Amino acid sequence: MQTKFIFVTGGVMSGLGKGVTTSSIAKLLQLSNQKVSCIKIDPYLNYDAGTMNPVAHGEVFVTDDGGECDMDIGNYERFLNQDISKDHNITTAQVYSSVIEAERKGEYLGACVQIIPHITDEIKNRIKKVAEDEKLDFLIVECGGTVGDIESLPFLEALRQMRVEEGPQGVIFVHVTLAPSLDVVGEQKTKPTQHSIQELRRIGIQADFLAVRCTKQLEEKTKKKIAMFTNVTPNDVLSCHDAKSIFEVPQMLHDQGIMDSIFTKFGIVGMANLSSNWDKWNKIAENMVNHEEQKVKIAMVGKYVTLADSYVSVNHALKHAGAEIGKSVEIGLIDSESITDYNQLSDYDGILVPGGFGTRGSEGIIQTANYAREKNIPYLGICFGFQLAAVAFGRNVLKLEDSNSTEINPDTQNPIVDLLPEQKDVSNMGGSLRLGANDVQIKEGTNAQKIYNSNVISKRHRHRYEINKQYIPEFEKNGLVFSADSDDGKRMEMLEIPSHKFYLGVQFHPEFNSRPGYPENAFMSFVKAASQ
Repeated sequence: MQTKFIFVTGGVMSGLGKGVTTSSIAKLLQLSNQKVSCIKIDPYLNYDAGTMNPVAHGEVFVTDDGGECDMDIGNYERFLNQDISKDHNITTAQVYSSVIEAERKGEYLGACVQIIPHITDEIKNRIKKVAEDEKLDFLIVECGGTVGDIESLPFLEALRQMRVEEGPQGVIFVHVTLAPSLDVVGEQKTKPTQHSIQELRRIGIQADFLAVRCTKQLEEKTKKKIAMFTNVTPNDVLSCHDAKSIFEVPQMLHDQGIMDSIFTKFGIVGMANLSSNWDKWNKIAENMVNHEEQKVKIAMVGKYVTLADSYVSVNHALKHAGAEIGKSVEIGLIDSESITDYNQLSDYDGILVPGGFGTRGSEGIIQTANYAREKNIPYLGICFGFQLAAVAFGRNVLKLEDSNSTEINPDTQNPIVDLLPEQKDVSNMGGSLRLGANDVQIKEGTNAQKIYNSNVISKRHRHRYEINKQYIPEFEKNGLVFSADSDDGKRMEMLEIPSHKFYLGVQFHPEFNSRPGYPENAFMSFVKAASQ
């Protein structure tokens, strides 16, 4: 069977849940024993998400092969429980760069290079290459942005062309839209969806399904009204109402008959039965909720807390771990720049410091790491939280004056954390960090070895600075152990304080490996310690 394509577009406004809709459809197909994957198209002009502020765009998700991708790639990985490569995140800059490079090489044989066909052909080729290379049965492609955005038009045109080229049984469109309920009136309003579909049809695309976001289940009369004005059958107008967990959405869509409709539209007979994996997935989804009576309170002290999506993978990893032990994790977001009363941290069962960059808020993180050590509160420091935990130990235990990271103070007298040697001549910021999966060697007899039950693990990285090895003997003489390294001992990867209830720092990003039903080891151990 040739690859079938499902294109997911969005209307009315951003943030309606295209990523969750995409992931949920992919999950249902996977549970039907189909080989499936997802692509995220981002129409912005950045080459990738790597240089974007998390508060503006959300977390930068790192893939095994070193891609700095949109956070929806993380959604796909968590739903499908599979690793996804960086070529599954397509941006405007990547497409235009390739076309311009080909033009400079003379590959267009003197043609006038235009949006159509050259840009649209490049977009289509990238999509088809993923499908061919991975021999997929289904590829779900999420087009970022909102219909009507100028920057999305070349991508939507490429998707429209693919519908013509692949035929109606090769491509279907799912449009995610909104039916708001106004408190004053109380009824679900259809006009935003009508206008969104009109815009989509104006550029030549007719939706096959409408995934309509609403607070309460879409009423039958609302479905019929939407169907009448959008040329979609009422059965294919899907209610995407609020749920306790995003992992309940596949069941929600399945109950409305989406699988039968998808296979019918593709002309595929007798393949809508879900496999025995369905029960296993439903148990995982159910386990992610319904633990409200037992809570573990975690303080997340970070630099980008004004947007929860800045740490979306960390949030999920904590909840995966909580679900595994039958407890609900309540996350308190605390701004490291504005924190002054560190005693407020005593109200929490555990303290987590996620990744970050730059000077702002760093002193708050250093003080937080020291407070967790002094008060014996379970602590997990990730990347920046790992590095500044070492700085805090240098200042407060080793009494090394002016201990710091050269990222924060280039002239520090005691550079506990310093620039990676290979970074010293790097001038470009984008794509130049130490990125992707690297093997980490864990020392025998350490807490880290007990946590991972292994001497070698593979974890994803995203950093430019590292622990300065000249200070290690002094650290270990005073009770802090560097329990893992990488690159033949060149780089420190984990620290721990064995005498502490739980004190762990990791240079890598364990959150990117956590999946529902399969919590990542460091998070699991941290949440367990915090719950006791």
